[in-house]
Amino acid sequence: MKKAIIVGCNGQDGRLLNCLLLKKDYKIINIDKNLTLNPGGSPDRPVNINKPDEVCQLLKIFKPDEIYYLAAFHHSSEDIPLDNADLLRQSLETNVLAFVNFLEGIRRYSPRSRIFYAASSHIFGEPDKETQDENTPIKPNCVYGITKASGLFACRLYREKFSIFASAGILYNHESSLRSKAFISKKIITSAINISKQEKGKLIVGDLNAEIDWGYAPDYVKAMYMIINCKSAEDFIVATGKKHKVIDFVRIAFAYLGLDWEKYVREDSSIILKKNYCRIGNPGKLMRMTGWKPTVGFKDMVKILLIQECPSLKGRLKCKTT
Repeated sequence: MKKAIIVGCNGQDGRLLNCLLLKKDYKIINIDKNLTLNPGGSPDRPVNINKPDEVCQLLKIFKPDEIYYLAAFHHSSEDIPLDNADLLRQSLETNVLAFVNFLEGIRRYSPRSRIFYAASSHIFGEPDKETQDENTPIKPNCVYGITKASGLFACRLYREKFSIFASAGILYNHESSLRSKAFISKKIITSAINISKQEKGKLIVGDLNAEIDWGYAPDYVKAMYMIINCKSAEDFIVATGKKHKVIDFVRIAFAYLGLDWEKYVREDSSIILKKNYCRIGNPGKLMRMTGWKPTVGFKDMVKILLIQECPSLKGRLKCKTT
């Protein structure tokens, strides 16, 4: 039986990954803020990932085959901004320093463990070309991107200097019903369903023409598993390679519910507190080296999200829009 640690188990990806690994009969320790769950699901004394000694002790005893570092401190474009110093400090602690504790724990006590780091397309900042691959210059222009890039570079350092199996997935937007309400995908889905039930209401979005590379989260979690089980440790773009506008998401969601989106949707750029850049990922390397490919297209993803949010819609959704 293989053993794994999921750091950030209560987030969207952590919960989906836990389900995937349980199906593969893994013994799992789940870690999140103020929480550590043993393989049997019983709570144990929380491991503080910001304390090197606690992380090292965990790895020394458990010696996992795989570690998935999914913990992240992130603000959406519509969140109330924190003080710059506080934002940078908290982001560094979670996105970089705690991750380094696991790298160092592997180096000292569990050298056969493999680790996956969830990086982000934000590492590319405002790229010169619309589509990015693993060779695109890394030049982040926000705190989240800066700290995620730092985590990726830490991955490379321990991989090259200490021969640790440390791989990073450069993840683009990926959605499921487990998204928090701060994300635009969740906002569109819940608003559309509520409007369809009440036949009234409004959905306010910041930029209908914002372009995003959107994928289905369970596909991306499967990519994480394939990356950590690859023959060699490398960094990979995890994306669909296709872009869609927010207005496409809105139009499809409302059409599935038999609604004219233009009656209910309003654009208000003042709710966007930081600029969104169009970033499209090229997953060619991931496909070649692992055989991964997205299994759910954009339109079907929107349908799945609607049904997951409101199961009574199953079998009732039809969409004429393309």
